[in-house]
Amino acid sequence: MSRILISACLMGAPVRYDGRAKTLTDALLTRWQAEGRLVPLCPEVAAGLPTPRPPAELAPGVTAAQVLDGTGSIRTDQGADVTRAFVRGAEIALRTALAHGCTFALLTDASPSCGSLQIYAGRHDGTRIAGRGVVAEHLIRHGIAVFAPSQITDLAARLG
Repeated sequence: MSRILISACLMGAPVRYDGRAKTLTDALLTRWQAEGRLVPLCPEVAAGLPTPRPPAELAPGVTAAQVLDGTGSIRTDQGADVTRAFVRGAEIALRTALAHGCTFALLTDASPSCGSLQIYAGRHDGTRIAGRGVVAEHLIRHGIAVFAPSQITDLAARLG
């Protein structure tokens, strides 16, 4: 049985930067949870960041690949460098996925950690751009297929 690493906020856990959840209500999730397929994790909290916490974004023009390779940074809206915590969260997410046999991940989009289709542009003005967060990038680099909530039916098709 294929297991799915899932952003804890999508499961209703109040772990987002603003202390809220981003609950995804879908019959597929209900079924997968009953089947024991879901492995919830908030990489940012697992890495030791508090809830709530200052909003953070990849620096303008920086990709998740650059962050993981040590040439980019993630900054809060006040300019604090939180790169190490985000990279640690990506490493924890990968270890968790591998330990639980997850071959797929369903991650909240636009997050500097979990975004797989979009991220914020790095200016803390609400602008989104195409891109990946560091967790999504790290999982993909290691062969785990990553899906955004808008792609849940695609994930279901891959599960068979």
